Formats: sequence, structure tokens, C-alpha cells
Amino acid sequence: MTEQKNPDMRKQEREQLLDLGSDLSRSSGSNIYTLTIIGQIEGHQVAPETVKTTKYEHILPLLAGIEESDEIDGLLLLLNTVGGDIEAGLAIAEMVAGMKKPTVSLVLGGGHSIGIPLAVCTKRSFITPTASMTVHPVRMTGLVVGAPQTFRYFQRIQEQITDFVTANSKITRKAFEDYMMATGEMATDVGTILYGKEAVASGLIDRLGGLNDALSALHKMIEKSKHPKEEKKH
Repeated sequence: MTEQKNPDMRKQEREQLLDLGSDLSRSSGSNIYTLTIIGQIEGHQVAPETVKTTKYEHILPLLAGIEESDEIDGLLLLLNTVGGDIEAGLAIAEMVAGMKKPTVSLVLGGGHSIGIPLAVCTKRSFITPTASMTVHPVRMTGLVVGAPQTFRYFQRIQEQITDFVTANSKITRKAFEDYMMATGEMATDVGTILYGKEAVASGLIDRLGGLNDALSALHKMIEKSKHPKEEKKH
């Protein structure tokens, strides 16, 4: 018998879909929460109204709720982001990486800059063939004091990002740093653009695939978590 939702629940889900680009899909096998990270990741500074943003103050409590909910079995993270605030992006990535529930990411369109830690923070990561990921050094906008301490600060942030990415993917530290500091890839910048197959070949992303592949992997992870293998009796 199909479960009937009350009007308040339907209204709440519609509001979440409109405001956060998120949705909870229920099936006979499992309940999956789909969360989108789009546009620019907004941090401590409010972005202009003309810019599509993902607000970290909305995402952090939402992730905590997903982890604690008995009604949600797994998280599907859809990415199409240009990057944005470093601390906000890392905060979201750290929360997802610390979740016990099955998590899968899918890069669609782009997973650039600080979007890279978000792409690799899940237990399995996918990328479509046409999607791209830009690996580049830390940038800052606005007035920067030209002191040694400033450059050291940039370096330490960069090290934190590198540590997180290499700990949550199969790419080596040397390869990631080489991509980050490459000078022959972009005309006016330092860094590297990796497309689907290249991102997988580098070890940055686990597999090439689309929505069905990501969902299939997530369902398998959920099934495994619900029915763990019994320990062999000695």
C-alpha cells in the first residue's frame, strides 16, 4: 500500500526543492536524499543577487539532519559548481566525509576549484564524460598585504586542500600538485582542466558514469549497509 503524505509534508518537500535544490526520493528498497551544489559556494560574504549560489549555512544543518534521520538511507550529491568560498566549501566537504551513511557524488557540468574537495568527499565519486574540473592554486580577491605571512597563509590553505583531496581520492600528492601548478594549460592562469576520462585516469574521481550509475552504486552501498555480511564462525 502506497504511503500517503500529509499536505504539510508535501509543502515542506516542495519548499526544499525550490530553495535548496534538494529532494527525498522514496522507493521500496531505500530512501535517497539528493542534494545539489550549484553555482558559487557562498561563504561569509553574501554574493550578488544575480549569481546562483549554494549557501553553506543552509547545507551544514541539512547534512546533520540527513545523518541523524531514520527515514534517509543515503545521500546523492550532484555537483555543478564554479567553486567559491574556500572555508565554506571545505566545511561542507568535511561534514559529508564524516557521515556514516552511504554517500555518492556525481559531477555534472563542472566541479571546479573548491568543488574538487566536494566531489571527492563522498564514499564513491562519479563524473560524466563531458564534465570538467579545474585544479588551480588558492586565489584571493580584494586587497592583499604583500607580506611573507600572507603568502604563508595561502600556502597553508593550499596544503589543507591538497591533504583533504589526496586523503579522499586515489590521486597522488605529486600528481595533484603538478596539475595545480601547471603553466601550459590555461592562457591567463596556472592550473589544469581535467575532463571526465582524465579525472578518472588521474585517480581524482572513482568512475566515469551518469545518474543511473551513481544511483546504482548508492543503492548497492545502502543494501550492503542494511545487510552486512556475517562474520565467519571459527
